Amino acid sequence: MSDLIYFEDVQVGQTHHFGHYEVTTEEIIAFAREFDPQPFHLDAEAAKQSMFGGLIASGWHTGAMFIRMINDHAIPGAATTGAIGFDDLRWLKPVRPGDVLSVESRVKEKVDAPNRHNLGIVKIESRVLNQQDDAVMTLTSLVLYRRRSP
Repeated sequence: MSDLIYFEDVQVGQTHHFGHYEVTTEEIIAFAREFDPQPFHLDAEAAKQSMFGGLIASGWHTGAMFIRMINDHAIPGAATTGAIGFDDLRWLKPVRPGDVLSVESRVKEKVDAPNRHNLGIVKIESRVLNQQDDAVMTLTSLVLYRRRSP
């Protein structure tokens, strides 16, 4: 466990680029059917008539794909205990079938966790990028990191 990255190890300004998530039509429709059943997420023909001009993923689905990449690439090796929320969540561009998403994250700030001497809060700005490096979603995560010693 000594190879874990603790609060003390995280440096403001650190940047990481990771992930490779291929978006499929089937997944867009399945997610929408379960959680966000709007016509432009469910039906390619209806989506053509929408302002988007075609099928797009729900913004919440984009968030789910983001957290999958975080779990696969950022959390392993980090002494995190979850997040306490997100700030400034924005969906900037539609995510379409065939897009390949990745994440670029930058440590913005580190602060003490109030009343929790064994934890610190790391504010991480992230951009979810498509294959053209266009940002499709941005947000700031408030991640709890364990300290080496309280």
